[in-house]
Amino acid sequence: MEVANKKILLVEDDPNFGIVLKDYLSMNDFDVTLAKNGMEGFEKFKKDNYDVCILDVMMPYKDGFTLAREIREKNESVPIVFLTAKTMKEDVLKGYKAGADDYLNKPFDSEVLLAKLQALLLRKESNNLADSKQFEFQIGNFHLNSKLRFLKYKDEEPNKLSPKENELLRLLALHENDLMPRELALTKIWRDDNYFTSRSMDVYIAKLRKYLKRDDSVEILNIHGEGFRLVVKATDS
Repeated sequence: MEVANKKILLVEDDPNFGIVLKDYLSMNDFDVTLAKNGMEGFEKFKKDNYDVCILDVMMPYKDGFTLAREIREKNESVPIVFLTAKTMKEDVLKGYKAGADDYLNKPFDSEVLLAKLQALLLRKESNNLADSKQFEFQIGNFHLNSKLRFLKYKDEEPNKLSPKENELLRLLALHENDLMPRELALTKIWRDDNYFTSRSMDVYIAKLRKYLKRDDSVEILNIHGEGFRLVVKATDS
């Protein structure tokens, strides 16, 4: 996923650590705004739109938990990551209750932070996409009308898809030629991501492959450990 110019609000009261972390994230193509405490962090948050917030927990004037709650009142969906030297279970739970999406204990591996940020941004992007209102799709020689649950091949009579087949193919079509995370489909369609619903989704993927196999330019690929990709190859017209 492209992270170039994704905007991060970093709120960290240790000036040396804050600068080092800001420089590291900037080197990895993020656009980073650094605030020195919770009060300054909230002022900066109100004046701009950020793709993710990284908050230190222990700060003067306003701690990270309070800042996270204030951010959540303004924006329910922006991902929040806590950085903390605290490892007590109570503090971790308090962080999640304040609206955190993830948690890293200091000292941490900067590459782990990078991976977490990319995963959070991908999830947010995918959720936004899945909530779009688009319901008609051209998939190679197939036409999907997800409102009517019709999948039509060329000029033939359409097939009526089951509700889950329809929702799953719509999600794949929204992510055409890109990764559709397994977790996204499980939470959006099955409302759960346990082992049994995961196996159920694999059955529906197999059903969709049977529908789509008539068109050699269309294929559903399994991206091991991550999800699926609906590949639609360009054909000479």
